[in-house]
Amino acid sequence: MDAPHGLLYPPAPLDLLTALARRYAFGDLGALAPLVMPEPGMIPALCEFGQRLLTLDAEDFAAEVDAKAVPSALRRRARECHMPQTPREQPRGALSSLRPAYGLLLEVIQVRWQRRELSSVVSALHIASEYLPLLAFEPVLGHSGDPARWPEGLRAAGSRFGVIGDRDCDHTKPEKSAAERTLRVAQEPGEGWRAYFDRQHSQLSGAMATCVAKCRKPCTAMHWIPAQARESLSLRSKVALTFAETPLIRLRHAAPVGHGFGVPSPEEVLDAWARSRSYLDKNDVGHEATRDDGFPLPGLPSLFSALAAAPIIPSTLLADVTAHVLTLLANAHERRPGTPAPTRPPS
Repeated sequence: MDAPHGLLYPPAPLDLLTALARRYAFGDLGALAPLVMPEPGMIPALCEFGQRLLTLDAEDFAAEVDAKAVPSALRRRARECHMPQTPREQPRGALSSLRPAYGLLLEVIQVRWQRRELSSVVSALHIASEYLPLLAFEPVLGHSGDPARWPEGLRAAGSRFGVIGDRDCDHTKPEKSAAERTLRVAQEPGEGWRAYFDRQHSQLSGAMATCVAKCRKPCTAMHWIPAQARESLSLRSKVALTFAETPLIRLRHAAPVGHGFGVPSPEEVLDAWARSRSYLDKNDVGHEATRDDGFPLPGLPSLFSALAAAPIIPSTLLADVTAHVLTLLANAHERRPGTPAPTRPPS
């Protein structure tokens, strides 16, 4: 078969695998490596690990993998983003802090943007919007909404938090149900715990923000928050709720991950983000979205940092998995006698 136009000879199989690795195509690379490499070694297992991260499969970030395939430092960093699957699982991962998970979310958005996978970008943004209130609460809670460590103040005398049927509470019915459930789910078996996180924890996130940012008849549920922290938390929670209503997040309803069939173009996403930045720029916290911080959606890391009251930047977890894959591929290339040199130098 003739080589494609412009190539002196068809790319070697290892060159093609290298190109897939540089595109973060972990699923394709892991499937193809055993077909074109006599001894793929640890590459398929490492690619399975990378694919879990790319698809934000937080339940399985800490799933068993071959310890020889994935360096311990990468496994430790992934566990920081992992959602515990039982009430007593240790370490607590994303329930200790959402900051590592938001760093990974930013990196995933960056990679998906580079690959022009806009439906996945919109999906990741929607996930980010759902848990922003808990990111805002983290400095006062000391954790990121761990049901096993809720402050007793949520149950204080006069609290309407989680009281089903209370008409003075501004929570929606799903939020009231989530609030009631979160106060007891730590005593449930693993199945109930996982069902709560699948269906209700994001509702709980919004309920917490409502309590401090827009409740019309505040009760005693949030009196445990130190007075000096209340104003900042209220503002950050208000912006977190506002972000969920921006044109950028509403794009989800026009994408396959929402209720429609269209996929937005990069220009449509950027336009929606430009309008969202104007929408958010009403206070000092929302103003951070207008910064040009070099991200594909400029200002998004700055906004997340303002909401968290701590620096949040894109992680390098996916990049470091790719770098390890490339090292394994380079070593495999060197072990093959008589193999032609790669068709192009490494970038």
